[in-house]
Amino acid sequence: MLSCLPMQLVTVFSKYLGMPTNIGRSKRQIFDYIQERIWKKLNGWKEKHLSFAGRSTLIQAVAQAIPTYIVSCFHLPKTSCYYIEKMICKFWWGSSVDKRKFHWIKWSTLCKNKKQGGLGSRALSHFNEALLAKQRWRLITNDNSLLARMYKAKYHPKCSFLEAKQLSNTSFT
Repeated sequence: MLSCLPMQLVTVFSKYLGMPTNIGRSKRQIFDYIQERIWKKLNGWKEKHLSFAGRSTLIQAVAQAIPTYIVSCFHLPKTSCYYIEKMICKFWWGSSVDKRKFHWIKWSTLCKNKKQGGLGSRALSHFNEALLAKQRWRLITNDNSLLARMYKAKYHPKCSFLEAKQLSNTSFT
C-alpha cells in the first residue's frame, strides 16, 4: 500500500484526531499541549487594544472553545484546568509577562451566569464534568450502541453501568 500511495510509514502515533493516543503516568503532561495552544492564541491578541467586551468575546469564542473536544472525551486533571483558567484570567485583566495587573474579581465570580452578575464564561472543570456526564448519559440511555456494549463486556459484565465500580486497571479514556 505504501508503494501505491504517497504516504509515510509511522510506527507511533502521538495524537489521532487531535487527541493523545498514549496516556502515561503523568496525565498533566499529556494535556500540556492544550495549554500551549491556548497560550499561543492569547499571546497573539493585543489585550491593550481590546475592550473588556472584546476580551470576553475572544475568551468565550476561542480560548474556551479550543479544549471542548478533549474535555468531552477525557477527564482533565484539576491542575491543567487551573492553569488554563489562570492564563485566561490573566488575559482578561490585561496582565502580561512583564506586568501583573490586579484581579478585582475572582475568576469563579466571572464564571457565573450573567443574571447572577458574572460574564457567563465557563469554569473548565465544571464544563469537563458536564460533557463527561453527557457521555455517561448516552451510555445509559443507548445501551445497544457499540461503545456501550464494549464497555459492558470489558468493565461491568455482571451489573449495570450505574452499579459498576471503577477498577484499578481501567483505561484513562
